[in-house]
Amino acid sequence: MRNSTEVPQRPAELDALDRAILAELQADGRLSNVELAQRVHLSPSACLRRVKALEDGGVIAQYVALLNPKAVGRHGTSYTIINLDSTQPVRLEAFEQAARDTPEILDCFYVAGTNDYLVRFTYRDAEDLERFHAEVLPRLPGVVRSNSMLVLRTVKKTTALQL
Repeated sequence: MRNSTEVPQRPAELDALDRAILAELQADGRLSNVELAQRVHLSPSACLRRVKALEDGGVIAQYVALLNPKAVGRHGTSYTIINLDSTQPVRLEAFEQAARDTPEILDCFYVAGTNDYLVRFTYRDAEDLERFHAEVLPRLPGVVRSNSMLVLRTVKKTTALQL
């Protein structure tokens, strides 16, 4: 299976059955092939071939278990805007590698506009949030400014892409 960061050369051409399979798997990635086949009205062998083709084509990037952050003691979520001292390619790559190597950072996006990156992380409490700002962010190469936005309430959160 492809690494989730690999991008297919061109968008996949999906028919109605592919979309139905993807919708079901986005809702429940633990479906057995037999159950999935029943839900999309295919034979198990035909369904398995289609799922394999979607995986091989990079449409299905990976299968994961999504955890409830609060159930594992992560009661807060922060989105932090980061500005670097330089946007030279060597500086960007150094920052990006450090972000990939930092387990607290869940997402890191290179963004357009007046800021350079947007990162997401979760934290246990105010002390953990302070530790992230005092110890983790300053160790990332080139960071000159950060601005965090703390989530008060999640209105909508989904991992399902509209097809």
